[in-house]
Amino acid sequence: MIIGFTFSIALGRYDQRENYEEGEANAIGIAYRRADLFPAGDAAKVRALLRDFLDQRIAFYETRDAQALRRVNERTAELQSQLWSAVRPAASSQPTPIVAPAVSGINDVMTAQGHAQSVWSYNVPMAAWALMTLIALACNAMVGYGSHDRPRGHRLLLILPLLLAIAFSVIADLDAPRNGFINVRPVNLTSLADSLRQK
Repeated sequence: MIIGFTFSIALGRYDQRENYEEGEANAIGIAYRRADLFPAGDAAKVRALLRDFLDQRIAFYETRDAQALRRVNERTAELQSQLWSAVRPAASSQPTPIVAPAVSGINDVMTAQGHAQSVWSYNVPMAAWALMTLIALACNAMVGYGSHDRPRGHRLLLILPLLLAIAFSVIADLDAPRNGFINVRPVNLTSLADSLRQK
Protein backbone atom coordinates (compact mmCIF):
# COMPACT_ATOMS: atom_id res chain seq x y z
CA MET A 1 0.00 0.00 0.00
CA ILE A 2 2.77 2.46 0.92
CA ILE A 3 4.56 1.59 -2.34
CA GLY A 4 1.41 2.31 -4.32
CA PHE A 5 0.94 5.59 -2.46
CA THR A 6 4.53 6.64 -3.18
CA PHE A 7 4.12 5.67 -6.82
CA SER A 8 1.03 7.88 -7.03
CA ILE A 9 3.04 10.81 -5.58
CA ALA A 10 5.82 10.37 -8.15
CA LEU A 11 3.32 9.97 -10.99
CA GLY A 12 1.42 13.06 -9.84
CA ARG A 13 4.64 15.10 -9.95
CA TYR A 14 5.34 13.81 -13.46
CA ASP A 15 1.85 14.90 -14.54
CA GLN A 16 2.45 18.31 -12.96
CA ARG A 17 5.68 18.73 -14.92
CA GLU A 18 3.85 17.88 -18.14
CA ASN A 19 1.00 20.29 -17.37
CA TYR A 20 3.36 23.13 -16.50
CA GLU A 21 5.31 22.57 -19.73
CA GLU A 22 2.06 23.00 -21.65
CA GLY A 23 1.22 26.07 -19.55
CA GLU A 24 4.59 27.63 -20.36
CA ALA A 25 4.07 27.11 -24.09
CA ASN A 26 0.61 28.69 -23.93
CA ALA A 27 1.86 31.67 -21.92
CA ILE A 28 4.78 32.35 -24.27
CA GLY A 29 2.56 31.99 -27.34
CA ILE A 30 -0.01 34.45 -25.99
CA ALA A 31 2.67 36.94 -24.93
CA TYR A 32 4.25 36.71 -28.38
CA ARG A 33 0.94 37.56 -30.06
CA ARG A 34 0.19 40.36 -27.58
CA ALA A 35 3.59 41.93 -28.31
CA ASP A 36 1.91 43.58 -31.32
CA LEU A 37 0.15 45.87 -28.83
CA PHE A 38 3.46 47.57 -28.00
CA PRO A 39 4.96 50.31 -30.19
CA ALA A 40 6.74 48.87 -33.24
CA GLY A 41 10.29 49.12 -31.88
CA ASP A 42 9.39 47.66 -28.50
CA ALA A 43 7.30 44.92 -30.12
CA ALA A 44 10.21 43.69 -32.24
CA LYS A 45 12.51 43.64 -29.23
CA VAL A 46 9.98 41.80 -27.06
CA ARG A 47 9.38 39.17 -29.75
CA ALA A 48 13.13 38.60 -30.17
CA LEU A 49 13.55 38.22 -26.40
CA LEU A 50 10.60 35.82 -26.20
CA ARG A 51 12.11 33.64 -28.94
CA ASP A 52 15.38 33.51 -27.02
CA PHE A 53 13.49 32.83 -23.79
CA LEU A 54 11.62 29.99 -25.50
CA ASP A 55 14.91 28.41 -26.62
CA GLN A 56 16.18 28.54 -23.04
CA ARG A 57 13.02 26.89 -21.73
CA ILE A 58 13.40 24.07 -24.25
CA ALA A 59 17.02 23.67 -23.16
CA PHE A 60 15.86 23.53 -19.52
CA TYR A 61 13.73 20.46 -20.27
CA GLU A 62 16.35 18.74 -22.45
CA THR A 63 19.52 19.45 -20.43
CA ARG A 64 20.92 16.64 -18.29
CA ASP A 65 24.27 18.21 -17.38
CA ALA A 66 24.35 20.23 -14.14
CA GLN A 67 26.74 22.88 -15.47
CA ALA A 68 24.73 23.37 -18.65
CA LEU A 69 21.57 23.64 -16.57
CA ARG A 70 23.18 26.34 -14.42
CA ARG A 71 24.00 28.33 -17.57
CA VAL A 72 20.44 27.91 -18.84
CA ASN A 73 19.02 29.17 -15.54
CA GLU A 74 21.37 32.16 -15.53
CA ARG A 75 20.48 33.05 -19.11
CA THR A 76 16.76 32.66 -18.31
CA ALA A 77 17.08 35.10 -15.39
CA GLU A 78 18.90 37.59 -17.66
CA LEU A 79 16.16 37.35 -20.26
CA GLN A 80 13.49 37.95 -17.63
CA SER A 81 15.21 41.18 -16.64
CA GLN A 82 15.58 42.21 -20.28
CA LEU A 83 11.91 41.49 -20.96
CA TRP A 84 10.83 43.73 -18.09
CA SER A 85 13.22 46.43 -19.27
CA ALA A 86 11.74 46.16 -22.75
CA VAL A 87 8.10 46.51 -21.66
CA ARG A 88 8.59 49.04 -18.86
CA PRO A 89 8.89 52.15 -21.11
CA ALA A 90 5.69 51.36 -23.00
CA ALA A 91 3.83 50.50 -19.81
CA SER A 92 4.97 53.74 -18.15
CA SER A 93 4.43 56.09 -21.09
CA GLN A 94 1.20 54.49 -22.35
CA PRO A 95 -0.67 52.90 -19.41
CA THR A 96 -3.70 52.20 -21.59
CA PRO A 97 -6.15 49.27 -21.63
CA ILE A 98 -4.47 48.23 -24.90
CA VAL A 99 -0.95 47.94 -23.48
CA ALA A 100 -2.06 46.35 -20.18
CA PRO A 101 -2.83 42.88 -21.65
CA ALA A 102 0.60 42.82 -23.32
CA VAL A 103 2.35 43.57 -20.03
CA SER A 104 0.14 41.01 -18.29
CA GLY A 105 1.19 38.44 -20.92
CA ILE A 106 4.86 38.95 -20.05
CA ASN A 107 4.02 38.55 -16.37
CA ASP A 108 2.18 35.30 -17.15
CA VAL A 109 5.26 33.99 -18.97
CA MET A 110 7.41 34.52 -15.89
CA THR A 111 4.78 33.07 -13.56
CA ALA A 112 4.46 29.94 -15.72
CA GLN A 113 8.24 29.55 -15.79
CA GLY A 114 8.43 29.84 -12.00
CA HIS A 115 5.75 27.19 -11.49
CA ALA A 116 7.34 24.83 -14.00
CA GLN A 117 10.80 25.20 -12.53
CA SER A 118 9.70 24.74 -8.93
CA VAL A 119 7.92 21.44 -9.55
CA TRP A 120 11.16 19.95 -10.91
CA SER A 121 12.71 20.26 -7.46
CA TYR A 122 9.98 18.25 -5.70
CA ASN A 123 10.98 14.69 -4.84
CA VAL A 124 9.61 11.77 -2.89
CA PRO A 125 10.69 12.38 0.75
CA MET A 126 13.60 10.32 2.05
CA ALA A 127 11.38 9.14 4.90
CA ALA A 128 9.05 7.51 2.35
CA TRP A 129 12.01 5.78 0.67
CA ALA A 130 13.24 4.52 4.04
CA LEU A 131 9.80 3.22 4.99
CA MET A 132 9.36 1.47 1.64
CA THR A 133 12.78 -0.16 1.96
CA LEU A 134 11.99 -1.35 5.47
CA ILE A 135 8.64 -2.80 4.37
CA ALA A 136 10.24 -4.50 1.35
CA LEU A 137 12.95 -6.10 3.50
CA ALA A 138 10.42 -7.25 6.09
CA CYS A 139 8.11 -8.75 3.48
CA ASN A 140 10.95 -10.61 1.78
CA ALA A 141 12.22 -11.90 5.12
CA MET A 142 8.77 -13.18 6.11
CA VAL A 143 8.19 -14.87 2.74
CA GLY A 144 11.64 -16.46 2.85
CA TYR A 145 11.24 -17.64 6.43
CA GLY A 146 7.79 -19.08 5.76
CA SER A 147 8.97 -21.14 2.80
CA HIS A 148 11.91 -22.94 4.42
CA ASP A 149 9.91 -26.17 4.66
CA ARG A 150 8.81 -26.05 0.97
CA PRO A 151 11.95 -26.79 -1.09
CA ARG A 152 10.09 -27.02 -4.41
CA GLY A 153 8.87 -23.42 -4.26
CA HIS A 154 12.23 -21.65 -4.27
CA ARG A 155 11.66 -20.15 -7.71
CA LEU A 156 8.48 -18.52 -6.50
CA LEU A 157 10.54 -16.66 -3.90
CA LEU A 158 11.94 -14.51 -6.71
CA ILE A 159 8.55 -13.04 -7.60
CA LEU A 160 8.20 -10.65 -4.66
CA PRO A 161 11.76 -9.23 -4.81
CA LEU A 162 11.45 -8.84 -8.59
CA LEU A 163 8.12 -6.99 -8.35
CA LEU A 164 9.46 -4.75 -5.58
CA ALA A 165 12.60 -3.98 -7.59
CA ILE A 166 10.52 -3.03 -10.64
CA ALA A 167 8.24 -0.82 -8.54
CA PHE A 168 11.21 0.92 -6.88
CA SER A 169 12.89 1.45 -10.27
CA VAL A 170 9.81 3.05 -11.80
CA ILE A 171 9.27 5.31 -8.78
CA ALA A 172 12.94 6.36 -8.81
CA ASP A 173 12.74 7.06 -12.55
CA LEU A 174 9.63 9.22 -12.16
CA ASP A 175 11.21 10.97 -9.17
CA ALA A 176 14.40 11.92 -11.07
CA PRO A 177 13.17 13.98 -14.05
CA ARG A 178 16.65 14.59 -15.51
CA ASN A 179 17.80 10.98 -15.36
CA GLY A 180 16.45 7.65 -16.43
CA PHE A 181 14.01 6.83 -19.19
CA ILE A 182 10.77 8.55 -18.12
CA ASN A 183 11.29 12.24 -18.88
CA VAL A 184 9.01 15.16 -19.69
CA ARG A 185 9.79 16.24 -23.23
CA PRO A 186 9.13 19.87 -24.25
CA VAL A 187 6.71 18.86 -26.98
CA ASN A 188 4.53 21.96 -26.73
CA LEU A 189 7.47 24.35 -26.40
CA THR A 190 9.22 22.79 -29.40
CA SER A 191 6.03 22.95 -31.45
CA LEU A 192 5.66 26.63 -30.56
CA ALA A 193 9.30 27.33 -31.49
CA ASP A 194 8.77 25.67 -34.87
CA SER A 195 5.64 27.73 -35.54
CA LEU A 196 7.40 30.99 -34.61
CA ARG A 197 10.30 30.22 -36.95
CA GLN A 198 7.85 29.93 -39.85
CA LYS A 199 6.56 33.47 -39.29
